[in-house]
Amino acid sequence: MKWNLRMVAAQRDLWRPTELLMAFKTVGFTPLLSKVASMWSGTPVTVRLDDLDKICAVLNCTVGDLLQAEPLEAAAGESEVLPKAVGAEDTGGGPVRPMPRR
Repeated sequence: MKWNLRMVAAQRDLWRPTELLMAFKTVGFTPLLSKVASMWSGTPVTVRLDDLDKICAVLNCTVGDLLQAEPLEAAAGESEVLPKAVGAEDTGGGPVRPMPRR
């Protein structure tokens, strides 16, 4: 996912995390400045849905404006190499399956 918070905020004439924090306070959203700066500078690992709703209310945008799906690299044609079990014969690159002892 691509996080577009800075772009959406810039379209609303908000250029700094401190300006965004002040805008958040208008809807009762009071995160720490460090959290706002973290969301500003990079893609957050998690975002609570109610926080996302408040961000959208402040910026007058939709979730689709903030989050943009990006195709995975594996789907772009790069095939993933699966590991092989120790002592396994080359069977054509299929998934690794346990072999019973003889």
